[in-house]
Amino acid sequence: MKLELVATCLFGLEHLLGEEIEALGYERISTIDGRVTFIGDEEAVALSNIFLRYAERIFIKVGSFTAESFEELFEGTRALNWPDFIGRDDAFPVKGHSIKSKLFSIPDCQAIVKKAVVRSMPERYGITQFAETGVKYQIEFFILNDLATLMIDTSGVALHKRGYRKEALGAPIRETLAAAIAATSRPRENVLFWDPMCGSGTIAIEAAMMMNNIAPGLERGFAAMKYDFVPGDIWKRAREEANDLRLDTAFEAYASDSDPECVEITKENCKRAGVVKWVKAFERNALEIRTGGRRGTIVCN
Repeated sequence: MKLELVATCLFGLEHLLGEEIEALGYERISTIDGRVTFIGDEEAVALSNIFLRYAERIFIKVGSFTAESFEELFEGTRALNWPDFIGRDDAFPVKGHSIKSKLFSIPDCQAIVKKAVVRSMPERYGITQFAETGVKYQIEFFILNDLATLMIDTSGVALHKRGYRKEALGAPIRETLAAAIAATSRPRENVLFWDPMCGSGTIAIEAAMMMNNIAPGLERGFAAMKYDFVPGDIWKRAREEANDLRLDTAFEAYASDSDPECVEITKENCKRAGVVKWVKAFERNALEIRTGGRRGTIVCN
């Protein structure tokens, strides 16, 4: 099945995300602030969720249309092929956003979209009341400049939650942003990567995962794993591919902090992320780190 997919990201990471999508072999068709749209299929749903390092969520785009009134929002939504994705017993809650548009009341838009989806189903299933006791298909609308885009979330829990960071201190950095910071520092073998104020170690961990080609979503689950139109063997093959592509490099990262609690949390996170071999976590005041001796030497007093 040919699908139009939307990968969302933090503002400023669109370029990195777009390059990742193209590296997976998919055609990027549009980019706006915070989202990249591309063409894929059922396999792309699995691969993009597992492999994309900078994405926050992966959506299936069901359709787009102009909606300057609630009537247009209702009719446009009802005309889409929701039964191609949602079964007769499945749940389909609605949430969304509206920016710079005539329709700005989110609760009203939610109610209209929900009603329209319900009205689109009876012809396929022959019923007008839906139990919604089955698999959850989270519908999301995004209205920008009066253009409504209707989507289904395939990720479930946001993709920045890789699963390795069970503990964090105040104001933790998102894993996706940490990955972008690591990428812009150009990590490479035989060059020490050092985060001297590591917090929970996220930047060093993301750098180690990147350098050893450890897919960020390898150890977690996704909402679309329960979707009937994405066969289970696709997920199995995608994880096998991710495992086959793992590397074992000579990359080395230091994660230090003056707070011993940070160091202990970093060590635990490194274990869960499977990067203990490449990340050394230890206590050190950043003010006591200096360069000296021969070029490139790092000295800790």
